Order: sequence, then structure tokens, then C-alpha cells
Amino acid sequence: MLREQLYNQLAEEFGHDPTEGQKAVMRHLTAFVLTDKPNPLYLLKGYAGTGKTSLIGALVRQLRQMRRRVVLLAPTGRAAKVLSSYSGYPAKTIHRNIYMRSMGADGQYRVNLIENKFKRAVFIVDEASMVGEGSNDAGQFVQRSLLDDLMTYVYSGEACSMILVGDHAQLPPVGVDESPTLDIDYLTTTYPLTAASFELTEVMRQSLESGILYNATRIRLSLLSDELQLPLIETASFTDIHPIQPDEFEDLLYTAFGRHDFESSIVICRSNKKANLFNQAIRSRILGYDEEINAGDLLMVVKNNYFWLEPGEAGGFIANGDIVAVNRINRVEEMYGFRFADAEVSLIDYEGAPFQVKLLLDTLMIDGPSLPFQDFQKLSAAIEEDYLDIPERRKRLAKIRTNPYYNALQIKFSYALTCHKTQGGQWPTVFVDAGIAQADAADSSYLRWLYTAATRATQQLYLIHFPDGLIG
Repeated sequence: MLREQLYNQLAEEFGHDPTEGQKAVMRHLTAFVLTDKPNPLYLLKGYAGTGKTSLIGALVRQLRQMRRRVVLLAPTGRAAKVLSSYSGYPAKTIHRNIYMRSMGADGQYRVNLIENKFKRAVFIVDEASMVGEGSNDAGQFVQRSLLDDLMTYVYSGEACSMILVGDHAQLPPVGVDESPTLDIDYLTTTYPLTAASFELTEVMRQSLESGILYNATRIRLSLLSDELQLPLIETASFTDIHPIQPDEFEDLLYTAFGRHDFESSIVICRSNKKANLFNQAIRSRILGYDEEINAGDLLMVVKNNYFWLEPGEAGGFIANGDIVAVNRINRVEEMYGFRFADAEVSLIDYEGAPFQVKLLLDTLMIDGPSLPFQDFQKLSAAIEEDYLDIPERRKRLAKIRTNPYYNALQIKFSYALTCHKTQGGQWPTVFVDAGIAQADAADSSYLRWLYTAATRATQQLYLIHFPDGLIG
């Protein structure tokens, strides 16, 4: 009786005529909420437009009516913002919810799991495909598994349960072909779970009225069929997806970025090298910036940093993928063979006061994702020269690790980013640079990349440099 009542309440919160798949998910969620089995986990997979966000929003509202504690988590600040907007409930990043910062006697910053004090809480993790086994940089050289830590944290709480939500067609974590977090067999053989999963595949009719979601579905079906069907993208019948010519591009970029409304637009590229070129063009030709870095610039942090925030501020550390706005540049200098800027910045996806940092400018335009290890070693060796009066190497290293230059924030401009760096976020206007010269180069990895890039857009999607044959 209770299960039927809860199902009906969930269906009412959902507010649409559910598909058969959505009905199945609501039945599963009803059983999941009421279960008393140990370590319950529900894996909800679903493609763009299948209604998984609407289902999770309905579940959150229903759980709150039941006075059941809900904890919403996502891998990045931007993804947490999206989750919060569609659920109507605050969301945090996984890192800021489960870790706290500490410093060892050697001067090395580390993150440690905090105690899960929740009781009977339902943890809902969105964009779970981004959570990998080695995706948490716990220190400059120490790797630990974010997935392991998430499982340990959640199930150490009294009678806590977890729902993982993700899209199997999106890019997996860097370095793996498939996301382990969306693999129910992997999860149940690796962790002591009572688990079930379901994948929503039917795209809701109203979603197909969107050119963005219609074409995301075409790309995904081509990916699943292992056969490239050209043209891959149809634009003629829609007003929200547009192939653009080179002579139109600058005007559209000016419309998107010229008002300094950086929250609304993004350019997505296949490589850091191409993103650097777009960032240069946007800064110089659209924003009129002629300095190496300017007040007003928007930056993405590309390496976890534990130095600049106090433990109580935004979780006590700045995470890889966080976006910061530059409020003021105080000084630019060259030290130890590298270039630095002292600046006041704000984390745009979190509440909190602006704070002072030292920025490592050399990472702004490098072709890799962050400062190469050999360059970091050069910086460390140069800083060590200042501490040679300390005879004991252990104490000398502890000094180096608390040096502001050693801890300078590694950053890139964030007007144009690679697809992995945009994953989990959404923007009203998205420009996607094709990144291939010929249509027949669109293999399965490219289709997954394109699907992920296209589904970052919520209102307008512009396609740049797409080869003949790919667009109909």
C-alpha cells in the first residue's frame, strides 16, 4: 500500500505522461526509497531528452515532502549548479562534500575523507560518467580513486543510499574507454552493494522538437549502430542549430561575448591548441584585451590547489575545473624562469568573498592540459636554491611546499575549452568547432565527443568548420 501511494505521489510530482521506461524508473525509485537492504544503489542511465532530469527533480521534491534527507552531488561546480537549477535544491561538488584539507609534516597538502554524519540520507550524484577510479588528484603527486572514496564515504553513514545518474553516450573519464561508474557489473563486483540499474532510451516527444536534442539523438544512434550515416546532422528544419560560415563567426562571437556575459556562452574544441587560438582571438578582437592577463578575464583552474583558501572557505581548496573571475591584477613578475601574476579572484560557482592568489601565467597558452611535470620539476629545483641553507632535505622540501610560487594557481582562459573541461556544464549558447577535416573521419570516439559537445547547449548551437557531408 505504501509503495503504491509513493509511486502515485512520484508520478504526480513528475507532471508529464510518463513513457514506459519512465514508469519503470518510478517503480524502481519507489522500491529503492523504501528498501531496508544494505548499501542500496540505483544506477539511472539515460540519453539526452529521455527525462532523467525531470525524474530526479520529482524524486527530490518527493523526498523532501517525506522529510527524508537528500544530498545532491556532482563532479564539478558547473555541474552542481545545473543539478541545483533543475532540482530546486542546493547541490555541492563531490570533492567539497566528502574531503577536507590537511598538511603533513613534510609540507605536502593532502585531502582526507570526512566523516559521513548523515542518517538515512539519499545521495544523488549527477553526471556520474565523469567519476573515475583515478580522477582525484589528492596532492601534487598522489593519486587516489574518487569512486572508491565516494563509495566509502556514502556507505559509512547510517542507512545511507545512493543514486548515480549519467549518460552512457557521453565522454568517459580521461584515459579510459568506458566509465566504470556507469557499469553495474563493475560496481557490484567491486563494492558490497545491493544494486539495480535502468537505462532510459526513449526520447520524449517534446524533446525532439528541439534541433539540439533531435540531432543529439541522431549522433547517438549512429554511435550505437557502429555505422556512420551521412548527413549526420540536420539543421534545415530547426531554429536552434546553425552551421556558420567563417565570415559570420566574428559577429556571432561578438554578440555572445562582447557584453562580457561569459556565463552564457562557450566555444568547445577538440584540442587545447585550438582552444588557445580561440581564446586569443576572443580576448584580443572581441574583448579588446591586449595584456597577457586582464582584470575581467575568466579562467579555468587546471590543477587542484590546496594553498590559497582557508579550510572553511569553499571546502578549503580550489579544484581542477573550477572557474575563477579575475577582479584585479596587482603585479606581474618573472621568477625562477616562469611568469606569475598576483591577483584578486572570485570563484564564480560558489558563494564567498574574493581572495588573493598567485597565478602561473605559463600555463595559459601551453598545448597540454596543465604544466608538464618536467617544467614543474624545474620550478621546484629553482625554488629549492633559495633554501639551500637548510641542511636537512626533508625540512627543505617542507619549506618549498609552502612557497607561494610553488603553489601558484595553474590556469587557462575559459572562453574556449576542450569538451572534457565543459562536461557537466550547460550554456545557453555553444559554438562547436568540428576538429576534423573530412566527414568520414567521424569515428565512434568522435561521435561520442560530438554528442557530449552538442548537449552542452540549451538554446542555440553553432557549428564551426564542419566538413561537407556531415551536415544536411
